[in-house]
Amino acid sequence: MRKRIESVLPMQPALEAESWLDLESIAEVEVTSEDPAHPIEGALLPGRDRGWKASAPGPQTLRMIFDSPQELRRVHLVFTESEKARTQEFVLRWSSGKGHPFREVVRQQYNFSAMSREVEDYTVELPEVKILELEIIPSISGGECRASLNELRLR
Repeated sequence: MRKRIESVLPMQPALEAESWLDLESIAEVEVTSEDPAHPIEGALLPGRDRGWKASAPGPQTLRMIFDSPQELRRVHLVFTESEKARTQEFVLRWSSGKGHPFREVVRQQYNFSAMSREVEDYTVELPEVKILELEIIPSISGGECRASLNELRLR
């Protein structure tokens, strides 16, 4: 998997049968930070169970840049929290290419309690996606929370 680091849960059986995009062969991924023990591959590649965690607290961005435009029909995200209660927000947006505006797909906030899990599954109609961006604000009230993502699957 190609990746770039720039500063600025196990799969459910029903998902294993899905025909998810092979992100390793069709996209480059950029992340704003990465904990070496929890690299982005842990969230993007099937069969990995460690997920991704940021190495620094605060908002983080994950950006997938596809080699060729993709038509996306489904976005599946899994977030977990094992340490403390907080309100997290994420924004998912897409663009048809560099220099083109981003269009917001979804902006979602939810409350985590310690040891909780949030599964988000969206049916979408996104044609000609060249860049898919996920911004995670781990705690809308600030603090030392680190962003994490257990799973991201696309179809």
